Amino acid sequence: MKSLHEREGKFQNDTIQLSLTQIMESAKEGLLALAVQTGLQVFQAMMQEEVTQLAGPKGKHNPNRKAVRHGVEQGSVVLGGRKVRVEKPRVRSVEGEELHLEVYQVFQDPSLLTDAALERMIHGLSTRNYEQGLGADRCGWESKFHQQKYDQPSLCGRNREKAGRAPGRRLDDRRYPALMIDGVVMADHTVVVALGVDEEGKKHILGLWEGATENAPVCKSFLMDLVDRGLSTDRGILVIIDGSKALRSAIRDVLGKQAVVQRCQVHKLRNVLDHLPERERGWVERKIKEAWRQPDADKAHRALKRLANQLDEVHPGAAASLREGMEETLTVIRLGLSELLQTTLRSTNAIESAFKTVRDVSRNVKRWRNGQQVLRWSAAGLLEAETRFRRIKGYRQLPLLKQALEQHIDSEPKENKPITA
Repeated sequence: MKSLHEREGKFQNDTIQLSLTQIMESAKEGLLALAVQTGLQVFQAMMQEEVTQLAGPKGKHNPNRKAVRHGVEQGSVVLGGRKVRVEKPRVRSVEGEELHLEVYQVFQDPSLLTDAALERMIHGLSTRNYEQGLGADRCGWESKFHQQKYDQPSLCGRNREKAGRAPGRRLDDRRYPALMIDGVVMADHTVVVALGVDEEGKKHILGLWEGATENAPVCKSFLMDLVDRGLSTDRGILVIIDGSKALRSAIRDVLGKQAVVQRCQVHKLRNVLDHLPERERGWVERKIKEAWRQPDADKAHRALKRLANQLDEVHPGAAASLREGMEETLTVIRLGLSELLQTTLRSTNAIESAFKTVRDVSRNVKRWRNGQQVLRWSAAGLLEAETRFRRIKGYRQLPLLKQALEQHIDSEPKENKPITA
């Protein structure tokens, strides 16, 4: 007959072997399933520890205890981005009042679920197919998504909360020597986006608004918002814009002459070519790009003027478009920036690239209801894009931009000051 010590050793070995077997079975269902099962075991242990703190050790008489165990009941908590059924211990005070377990309440927070859902939807999973994103479901839990649709109002609330982060940011914690502003059409609404480049060459979404850059009150309003939140122009700022006259006027009124404007060369080229027949566009595009590659701004200006004169007789619309704001398409050359830095700061392409992420994030939205919904999804997508931003090309030459801007400020009359908050 085996001794008690031998029987205990065998029991422990069998328990260890059983645990290893369960772990291996769980691993077959995927790492997420393993993590959730492990999390459930830890969660149960945490609840039992809290019960012990409230009611004392189980099976030991304590006449001074203030609470007693009162069985278990079915409940659910959020683990691994899903609702999982658990057995919740019940505890009552000696007076008969039900006591709530703090651990259980923490893991019931619905924001844990809506955050996970929003993150999956941002990466392309629709609410219709949300069950497919839950992974393996064979470890003893039951997903609530198999029984009811996802709570859309909760998701909208979390999306709205995430959308609020970009517009409310303070901007006085760093200097932005460059600012890009562009309007992008999204679901029949125009969203105006401001993107700042800091002194280290990092890009930041500074804000977004619903409305067109051709709308003067809208332009003035969002520029005032940037100033109110701490955007500084005291040492100069390079503002890259799409070419809107209303936006240009608002920059003059709100930011003053401390703001040096660069017209987006991509927008300018597109506008000029739109006035030409297909057969004429190739050589005109080549001439314009050759002028913009000139290292000397005066030579580039003369080359563009010659081209405008050449187009005057046959294509006067294209000539007029080329002349409009011509000088400001050469600002990055006139500031003496390196060719690499000019590549980034000659256009608003960085905003267009960020909006590719917005369109990816919102591609499962089938019905756009209003401008607020467009703004919420745009903000969520832009914040997602911001996590993937890299430093701009030529960021090591940013001190040259700062120096050129300060020289520009010193050369301006002292009375030309921007509107301040």
